[in-house]
Amino acid sequence: MTNSYAGLDDAGVATAAAGAGADVVRGMYGRPLSRVDKGGGDFATAADLEAEKTILGVIRAARPDDAVLGEEGGQQGPADAGRQWLVDPLCGTLNFASGTMLVAVNVALRGGAAAVADPFSGEIFFTDGRSAQVRRDGTDAPLAPTSATGLVDVDLDPPLPHAPGFRAVDLLAHPGFAERFRPRVASTSLALTWVAAGRRAAYVAVGGDLSESVHFAAGIALCRAAGCVVTGIDGTEIGQGGHGLVAAADEETHQLLMSMIRG
Repeated sequence: MTNSYAGLDDAGVATAAAGAGADVVRGMYGRPLSRVDKGGGDFATAADLEAEKTILGVIRAARPDDAVLGEEGGQQGPADAGRQWLVDPLCGTLNFASGTMLVAVNVALRGGAAAVADPFSGEIFFTDGRSAQVRRDGTDAPLAPTSATGLVDVDLDPPLPHAPGFRAVDLLAHPGFAERFRPRVASTSLALTWVAAGRRAAYVAVGGDLSESVHFAAGIALCRAAGCVVTGIDGTEIGQGGHGLVAAADEETHQLLMSMIRG
């Protein structure tokens, strides 16, 4: 049997894997789905599990010697592998389970290529680590971030590791925020692709070191390759002590948000 993935470069593998996972998610939307309780109010659906299985099938066919860290399946593959893929098969599970079409499928090679698929728009955002593009109806176009919309997505999901020092909700109450921006809450890392594509001015989330998170690694890679400014909520480089996430379309927007966060 011919391996149709063997000849792909890493960006091609990421794109194919994310796209295959998105097909599963889209196909299972609206069905009654079993749930797996993960504790703390979190859960996975049968769609999460089936999408991750499909994504892993693509990666194993294309890169059998690589390891994988999956949101649902954990660490898999050779323990001594020099390369690792980070997979979140359905970011926005609660949205999906409640019939809301705001979810993302995230696939990222640690420190390299990445792809984020939107199962319902049919778009796949991808990067080879140098440039960032979106594939729509078989056509690729470069991502061009801009703050023109003035829209900022703020992740309000608990837990809140930086409270009471900083909570994302505090940013919304800052007197200067409403003068410049308008808040949005998507509750999925798909919002990071919107920053890279110029549909959002910025995205803000609290948390720990998100650079190696299966939820955020692909979106962070896209934003960086597109030319966005990406740091932790304290302005420190993510992965070098910076916690949480501020991804802004440009330096001016980033500095303005940072002044509000620090204030």
